[in-house]
Amino acid sequence: MSGVVSRGMPAAWLREVGVDYVMLPVRASTSGPAVGASLSPGDAAATVAPSASAVETLDDIRKELTDCRRCPLCAGRATVVFGVGNPRARLMFVGEGPGSEEDRLGEPFVGAAGKRLDRWIARIGLRREDVYIANIVKCRPPGNRAPLPDEAKACLPYLLRQIRAIRPEIVCTLGATALNFLLGVEEKITRERGKWRERDGVPVLPTYHPAFILRNAAREAEVFGDFDAIASRLRLPPAK
Repeated sequence: MSGVVSRGMPAAWLREVGVDYVMLPVRASTSGPAVGASLSPGDAAATVAPSASAVETLDDIRKELTDCRRCPLCAGRATVVFGVGNPRARLMFVGEGPGSEEDRLGEPFVGAAGKRLDRWIARIGLRREDVYIANIVKCRPPGNRAPLPDEAKACLPYLLRQIRAIRPEIVCTLGATALNFLLGVEEKITRERGKWRERDGVPVLPTYHPAFILRNAAREAEVFGDFDAIASRLRLPPAK
């Protein structure tokens, strides 16, 4: 059973009456399918998509994350790294998790990997301010390791709500961790990059993480091809 539900309906009650999927209308300017989300026993009531008359904003979600204690990563963080960019972006990027600089400054992709991502964005005629950038987890994992499954599971509902609030036309995942946790798969990025996928009706294109390219510069041409595919789908002018 599925349907559009109001923001005040608790997830537990919805599951009891048989609602396992909720739908959110897409932007009036797009013709794609509606964005939805499955309800699992561990989901908080806040993960239920609001109705068209009460669509939550990024600020609504950010307020809930100010003092989040949903996983052990909260113990070692300096800052909750929520996300940055245009709240109505057509293109959204999802990375793995904050590093030390991101944790200190409270903004994703601000180090060397962030500068490389900025170059890729500029290559298709956009600026960092035009897109939205977020991560699978909002708190820095110790030693900059990849998030553990339980950590990603705790934080993923917030990311999905960000995607619903922004309603991007494309989500580009950066690296294997973002690809696998967002799509619920176990794939190698070297095999899956450049292949269009989908999450809740939103087209998803996986590509390499900028940090990987910093160590493997010869593969950057593959990223350029992925970004050209994004530009084509968004009908942006060809890269110069």
